[in-house]
Amino acid sequence: MPDGPKVAVLRMEGTNCEEEAYLSFLRSGASPQYVHVKQVETGKVRIGDFDILFIPGGFSAGDYIRAGVIFASRLMAAAGNQVKRFVDEGRPVIGVCNGYQVLAEANLLPDLGYEERVISLSFNRSNRFECRHTYVKVMSRNRVIGGDLMPAGTVFQVPVAHAEGRFTASREQVLERLQEGGGQVLFTYCSPGGTDAGYPWNPPNGSAMNIAGISNREGNVIGLMPHPERAYYGFQMAGAERASIYGPGKTFFDAIVRYAIRK
Repeated sequence: MPDGPKVAVLRMEGTNCEEEAYLSFLRSGASPQYVHVKQVETGKVRIGDFDILFIPGGFSAGDYIRAGVIFASRLMAAAGNQVKRFVDEGRPVIGVCNGYQVLAEANLLPDLGYEERVISLSFNRSNRFECRHTYVKVMSRNRVIGGDLMPAGTVFQVPVAHAEGRFTASREQVLERLQEGGGQVLFTYCSPGGTDAGYPWNPPNGSAMNIAGISNREGNVIGLMPHPERAYYGFQMAGAERASIYGPGKTFFDAIVRYAIRK
């Protein structure tokens, strides 16, 4: 086990991407640990004892009521103050796919000062489960994953697998503030060439403004629908990208680990 930043890979009934996330952090030099939300509820594990908090994809609690809402409710009821302190201290909180839905339901994203939840990851415009490789463009210089490793303008291939991934906002002002703000839109869906295109590339789910991932205002809470943990190696890619030794997932996880070390 590497002596790197400690990562809590949260899980509960229905998550199914925790192993890929665990292995990705391990390969990037971190010290990951599986943490079931029940361990947090009983006080056996404290969120504050970790350097990175990662919420993986899957179908937590069967996606009943809404995707991610039960997971978010259990986590915040058990350790809401711990999670908020974690965020305030600048430590990275990452949610992928179902994890992104959890962050939205917990109102940790988009962090625009609204007391009520103002974004959701709704049913895909196609009204079906979308599972394919797609492309996203890096839109801003994020403090955790930006900089030299993943600069703005970078286009990379990454898989998506979700039925509820369409980014929507309850108020038009939310979209305006995200667009005008300090780089909270991290990733947008694009064509392989990095331009706007139609379905299925841009976007595969009907997201407003083609949004694939956003952050909070400070940049340390990140949610995205595509799965970087499923693109760590080249053999996991499609087309010409398959010839590479590593995929963009390695860059993504390397960046998070590097940030946590600097913290």
